[in-house]
Amino acid sequence: MPYQSLSVRKEAGVDWVTLNRPESLNALDRALTDELLHYFGELYTDHSVRVVVLQGAGRAFCAGLDLKQTGQADITALARAGSAEGLRGQRRISEIVLRMRRCPQAIISLVHGAACGGGFALALASDIRIAGTSARMNAAFIRIGLSACDVGVSYLLPRLVGTSVASELLMTGRFISAERALRVGLVSEVVPDDQLETAARSYLEEMLTTSPLGLRLTKECLNMSVDAGSLEAAVAMEDRNQILCTQTEDFIEGFTAFLQKRPPRYSDR
Repeated sequence: MPYQSLSVRKEAGVDWVTLNRPESLNALDRALTDELLHYFGELYTDHSVRVVVLQGAGRAFCAGLDLKQTGQADITALARAGSAEGLRGQRRISEIVLRMRRCPQAIISLVHGAACGGGFALALASDIRIAGTSARMNAAFIRIGLSACDVGVSYLLPRLVGTSVASELLMTGRFISAERALRVGLVSEVVPDDQLETAARSYLEEMLTTSPLGLRLTKECLNMSVDAGSLEAAVAMEDRNQILCTQTEDFIEGFTAFLQKRPPRYSDR
């Protein structure tokens, strides 16, 4: 599928994915939504990609739904549409977040400028978030007559920052700055905007020294453990993953490389 609003640059196991609608602050229109759905859907079985770096072109990460494209007529039609039709449209956007969490690749978001509404959800659905100093994030939905709980935000946000801070941000729609996001654990670090890519590369260097299967299973286990019914359930998943890893040639290579004090050369077998 040729992309018009999404740029994908491949680099040795890493996809650098750029939301490329800078004139509209990378707002989610129909085309960009379709392209994100396609990209993350195809990614699920593409083991040549180990890490995805998601970023926005221009002055912002993503300003959320493109309300200018939607227009007053579309909003009126949506308000009067039946539940089934409305739900189909709603799921098109929320499915992006589901696919991001489902795919086995680690996802790093580089957030600068506005990350609002659906853009906030994209950042939350990533595994690691690095913020530029200009980053401002909010659950914008509640400011346009909707619930703030949308596109997976009500699930992801309290697991990252706790229920109290999540309640504040969701019930007010107020912006959270990069510095406060760092304090509450929403992002891993804050750097000048022009150093975001450099900051990401330090994470990539470390992730790419792990075994491909080990990295994939780590994301899977973290996803499962967040909602595990007990410690025993989490340990059972961990035990299963460790035994799966020990059955690979990469485990032997990793262990040998450690003893020989050299970088491992993994084959994903």
